[in-house]
Amino acid sequence: MTTLKSTLHDDLTTAIKARDELRSSTLRLTLSAIAYEETAGKTSRELSDEEVLKVITREAKKRREAAEAFDKGGRAESAERERAEGEVLATYLPQQMSDEELAAVVAEAVAEAKAGGAEGPRAMGAVMKIVKPKVAGRAEGGRVSAEVKKLLAG
Repeated sequence: MTTLKSTLHDDLTTAIKARDELRSSTLRLTLSAIAYEETAGKTSRELSDEEVLKVITREAKKRREAAEAFDKGGRAESAERERAEGEVLATYLPQQMSDEELAAVVAEAVAEAKAGGAEGPRAMGAVMKIVKPKVAGRAEGGRVSAEVKKLLAG
C-alpha cells in the first residue's frame, strides 16, 4: 500500500474512533474513489502516491463545484457540508501556489514560448504545455489558464 493511501486508512480509523462523522465519511468516499480507480480497466493495480494525489485533487474539485451548485440552488446547508468535506481533503493536498507565484511561473513560460516562436492567443497550448509540469497539483487548471490568457492578451 502506498504511503498516502495508508495515511488515509490510518486517519479513517482515527476519525471513526473519535466519532468524527464528517471526516470519516469524506475519507471513506475518497478511499472508495481510489479503490475504483485501482480496479478500473482490464487489470487491477496499486496506485502510486502521485496517482492517489490526483484522485484526491479530483474529489476536492467535485466538492468545490457541488458547493457552488448548492449555493446557486439556495441550499446553503448542503453547500456548507461540501465545503467542509473539501477542507478535509485539502489537508492531504500540497500547498496551493499564491497568485504572485503563479503569475511568475506563467510569465516565465510565456517568455519561453515566445522565444520558441509562439505568438498571440494561439500560443496558449504551447504555454500550458510548459506551465503544467511546473505547477502540477499546486494550482488548479482554471486558475492557470486564466493567468495564461491574461498574460497572452496583455
